Amino acid sequence: MLFLGALGVLAANFEGFKLTIPDLTLRVSEVFYSLQGETSRTGLPTAFVRLTGCPLRCGYCDTDYAFQGGETLSVAEIMKGVGDYCPHYVTVTGGEPLAQKNCLDLLKALCDGGYSVSLETGGALDISGVDPRVSVVLDVKTPGSGEVESNHWDNLELLKPRDELKIVICDEADYRWACALLREKGITERCPVLFSPVPGRLEPAQLAEWILRDRLPVRFQMQLHKVLWGSERGR
Repeated sequence: MLFLGALGVLAANFEGFKLTIPDLTLRVSEVFYSLQGETSRTGLPTAFVRLTGCPLRCGYCDTDYAFQGGETLSVAEIMKGVGDYCPHYVTVTGGEPLAQKNCLDLLKALCDGGYSVSLETGGALDISGVDPRVSVVLDVKTPGSGEVESNHWDNLELLKPRDELKIVICDEADYRWACALLREKGITERCPVLFSPVPGRLEPAQLAEWILRDRLPVRFQMQLHKVLWGSERGR
């Protein structure tokens, strides 16, 4: 049961304990339940909150429908939508979720609610305000993405062992660029690193062969949800 509390917050009772929820709103593209398709959580049943809006325009973007539209929901309404699925894992994604300042409050509320929370962010915006309980999945944009100049490089120093760095590879030039970045920054010693091929631009087997040839300590990944359901929304 939700009710309006003092000081502009909402309070909610969740199975015997009271959770204080900020009385704030966000623009939401969709809330849905699916299998996690990427990262080390691949295959785990997960509730997804996809926020609307993104300052980037990567050439391979597959969620451009989230650039605009959606509906305005309070943090309490989002929490209710997530709670209806009774999940253990919750992922906040976009678009670019950090483009909405109230995303930080949503992440905190989800952590306070006892969920195991991950954030998928494009790497152009500062992650220093993200609740430390959140597992950050940080993109680094390659030259092939068209957005390499947007990378907020200070984010690399903020990555924790529970976070993950994702690099989407368009071609061999991107691969060489990514390998040089790993060597220069020592990222694999800080957190897990994920390499993904761009569908239709780089054959997955080719990327896998490069990784094996060069003995890279990275995780190769494909998008499981695309294998199962194609480009169907809400999957």
